[in-house]
Amino acid sequence: MWAYESVFYQIYPLGFCGAPFENDGILTHRILKVNDWIEHIKNLGANAIYFSPVFESDTHGYNTRNYKKIDCRLGTNDDFKEVCKNLHKNNIKVVLDGVFNHVGRGFWAFQDVLQNRENSRYRDWFFIDFNGNSNYNDGLWYEGWEGNFDLVKINLRNEEVINHIFECIKLWIDEFDIDGLRLDVAYCLDKDFLKRLRSYTDSLKNDFLLLGELLHGDYNQFVNDDMLHSCTNYECYKGIYSSHNDHNYFEIAHSIKRLNDICRGRRLYTFVDNHDVARIASKLQNKAHLPLVTILLYTVYGIPSVYYGSEFGIEGQKEQGSDWNLRPALSLADYADAYENNEITKLCRKLGQLKKEYAELTNGTYQELILTNRQFAFGRILDGKECISALNCDDAQASFEIPLCCQNATAKELLDQEAVLYEVTDRQTLKVTLPANTGTVFYVE
Repeated sequence: MWAYESVFYQIYPLGFCGAPFENDGILTHRILKVNDWIEHIKNLGANAIYFSPVFESDTHGYNTRNYKKIDCRLGTNDDFKEVCKNLHKNNIKVVLDGVFNHVGRGFWAFQDVLQNRENSRYRDWFFIDFNGNSNYNDGLWYEGWEGNFDLVKINLRNEEVINHIFECIKLWIDEFDIDGLRLDVAYCLDKDFLKRLRSYTDSLKNDFLLLGELLHGDYNQFVNDDMLHSCTNYECYKGIYSSHNDHNYFEIAHSIKRLNDICRGRRLYTFVDNHDVARIASKLQNKAHLPLVTILLYTVYGIPSVYYGSEFGIEGQKEQGSDWNLRPALSLADYADAYENNEITKLCRKLGQLKKEYAELTNGTYQELILTNRQFAFGRILDGKECISALNCDDAQASFEIPLCCQNATAKELLDQEAVLYEVTDRQTLKVTLPANTGTVFYVE
């Protein structure tokens, strides 16, 4: 599966492109902006894009009106076809948000139900009670997602619904040549539907990715040979930032080991922020930990994903009742000097290069090597060679010795950290001294 060897870049198109929150019905070709970012995305080592919703919706994209039409605030189907073509020319895969648990109130079939009530041929596409009422005073009740009645839950046991979704996916593959889907709230989706979806997409395109949004629990229930290839790793997301805020690397080390055990080596989609959670630069209590978090993101076992803008270290907090602050419009011109002057941007580019140069960072098995509250080292081992990530989140310098898997080993430091001291001892350990709040990566062979 191509995704297992990829670095993802996530774009929330409506925010990224500066579209209005409410669908104003005005056709504007904003999605073409992505073309201008392709070289930057490649510089980060990313070779796949996950686009949050692009199809016609009421407001934020997840309340879909029409699965077959690019949102007019972003442009036309032809505009997006051009974007996907340019991405593929640059060897960047395209993954779209598959929002199949619910639709918007503006969805054409739900509008038919509101108009024709019991006589609507689409009444069984949803969970309707004509004897009730809704928050919108429709004169009928319907099930919304987790109490959000702008998100109308659809019936994934209805054959017409399933056929409509499958027809749309085929259209996306035929028209945009997409390479996979990220399934919104996959933990809510009917498991029989997911099995049928996997079988159907496997028949349409070889190595078509199904990536599910899962929050917690046993990911293996959904990530298996019959359903999803991977899922969002929220457990490690939480562990990455809180391990640094609490100076407790035991938390993230425990999560990595637990998930490796229960998921039997399957690679999960790793991130430090996204369109639903605060930016990592706002989440960390000590901004000096940003490089450490970035090293973890790129080098831990999994599929790393960078959320647009966080490679510049931008901040953003959730606001009461709105996530829009997490989804800003950005101009690349505002960060023209980032590769020269921005520590996080430079680090992302360097780590992206290392991912391509050292197969150990992608395919190497994970091995915990050093673990204390404030120091953490782990190896990615492949064919008797290893890349070692070493982290020190203490406000003081730290020295420690890392056991090596190689005999007669030599080591080199890969991030050009001149302040890092290291040597291979005669006991075949790597003796390392890291300054305060510093991390690096070694190659040992």
